[in-house]
Amino acid sequence: MNENQITVREVRTSQEERKFLDYPYRLYRNQPHYIPQLRMSQKAILDTRKHPFYKTSDAAKFLAFENGKVIGRIMAIFNREYNDFHKEKAGFFGFFECENNLEASQQLFAAVRNWLKAKGATVIRGPVNPSTNYESGLLVEGFDKDPAVMMVYNFDYYAKLIEANSYKKAVDMFAYDIGVETFQYSKKLQRVAEKLKKKYQIHIRKFEKKNFWRDVDMIREIYNDAWSRNWGFVPFNEEEFKHIAKDLAQIYDPEVVFIAEREAEGKRQPIGFFLALPDLNRALKHVKDGRLLPFGLLKLLLHSRKIDFIRIVIMGVLQEYQQLGIAAVFYEAIYQQALVGKYPNGEMSWVLENNVMMTRSAELIGGKISKVYRMYETLL
Repeated sequence: MNENQITVREVRTSQEERKFLDYPYRLYRNQPHYIPQLRMSQKAILDTRKHPFYKTSDAAKFLAFENGKVIGRIMAIFNREYNDFHKEKAGFFGFFECENNLEASQQLFAAVRNWLKAKGATVIRGPVNPSTNYESGLLVEGFDKDPAVMMVYNFDYYAKLIEANSYKKAVDMFAYDIGVETFQYSKKLQRVAEKLKKKYQIHIRKFEKKNFWRDVDMIREIYNDAWSRNWGFVPFNEEEFKHIAKDLAQIYDPEVVFIAEREAEGKRQPIGFFLALPDLNRALKHVKDGRLLPFGLLKLLLHSRKIDFIRIVIMGVLQEYQQLGIAAVFYEAIYQQALVGKYPNGEMSWVLENNVMMTRSAELIGGKISKVYRMYETLL
């Protein structure tokens, strides 16, 4: 065999699993805006035997080698829950990382195509790591900025490699910078929020730490209804949602997680939620190579105390109440609770480009697009 030949093979052994996990840490070692995620969290999401996501999905991991050295990786995903919900036969690719090598990318995407075609897929979309409920999209604008927590970063040549493999843009997603200095908090917004609360008997309360799992279940039910019409939506089952909630329990701040309730006949019904997270990436940037030991944990704890930036992750309102304008009530709450307090700046991400209600809302409060992420697709 030619020593310089590029080969791709499916991950089968524990040694290959380690190589799949380790590759991005080596690839991005000298990239100043890449923030290495904790290895323990990446190992968990890549564990196709134990992570609850893979109970309703099939997946295969592939590595590209040249001279015995890993130069690329990718995962093929067949999400049965997604396909059952959308009545499709869609496949996905994710966890794509590669050197600027067209041949390596071609062989990786060919492996994904062949594997998914054997599953009966008729279209491939991505990148998703491993679904739109996790890190997803390819960064195509904003390479000079650090990613916020649970957002991706990649090299600028990735778009060229993906598009060279017959993938076309499916949809773009935006990240908006927001801050206390630019936030369009006007008397009008305050009046609108107060009017809505009074007219529809809307009450906003903070996430209750003492009733953690009750509120988690409530948020899952609202999310699965509120987001069901959005592009790429994948419903959360209870086990998977609780798995994510356990991870977020380590970093969330109940002061910036809100539940909207509507009062009727003396009872309050949860109708919406608003989730923001302290930007843990501000602390993770100081944890080299994603390792907590020997000194990573101390650095993480030290720098976590200094975080003054939030990411507005998601807002959801039950479909029957989506025309009430509850976004204004949530924005008024986040301004009062966070932006004028310990989180003077933040990012709202991601927002689908075709979600007119959310893009207009972001612009109305002074948000400016700082990053653009892209989802791709190709027919089989």
